[in-house]
Formats: sequence, C-alpha cells, structure tokens
Amino acid sequence: QVRLVESGGGLVQAGGSLRLSCAASGGTFTNYAMGWFRQAPGKEREFVAAIMWSGARSYYADSVKGRFTISRDNTKSTVYLQMNSLEPEDTAVYYCAAGEARTYYRSLDYYTPNKYGYWGQGTQVTVSS
Repeated sequence: QVRLVESGGGLVQAGGSLRLSCAASGGTFTNYAMGWFRQAPGKEREFVAAIMWSGARSYYADSVKGRFTISRDNTKSTVYLQMNSLEPEDTAVYYCAAGEARTYYRSLDYYTPNKYGYWGQGTQVTVSS
C-alpha cells in the first residue's frame, strides 16, 4: 500500500511561485509513474503533469506548459511540482497520484486519472489577483 503526502501549498500572489512536494512511502518508488492533478471548486479533477518512473519523460496539460515543471528524486521517494508565473486560474486543491508503471503503455495513460491507483489527501493552492 503506497501512502502519498503532499506539502508546499499556500497563498501566493499572481505571478508568484510555489513548489509542491509529494513524499511516498510503503512501496518501491521506481515502480510507479507519478502525477499531479488539481480540482477547483465546482469543477472536475483535471490533469496537471506526470512523470515516468525513471524521470526520463514528463507530460503537461496545455494550461501549465512552460510554467510548471514536474520532477522526481528516486533516492528520496519524492515528486515535485515547481509552479511559476501562477495565475488566479491555478487556484485549486492539488493532488499527488501514483500508478504502477508497468501498466502504462501509451502517453495518454499518463493523463488518465483511472490509471493512478494511489492518491494523496491534497494541498490547497490559492493564487490572489
């Protein structure tokens, strides 16, 4: 059973930056692809970014491309989301997720919430205008 704990959320002004962290425990970290999703009030959960087990490739939603960077440190069993040039539209609860890497066959798999079997409790990010 993999446990995921997010941290680093908070309140920031538009144009500012935040770095989210997600610490994993209870499994072999390199067995998992890792993703970040977010959910704003009244909206469905949406994909933000994902990264292969090795860190060799990453994937981004168009809305965050060029502003957000996902990375992972397999020695620390931690995945990060560096968020720059934040906008009020980025306000949401951000969730870290893990999926068994051996089940990912296509790039599309990384964007699909159902491919992730483990989720964190979420961390609030609020961007003020």
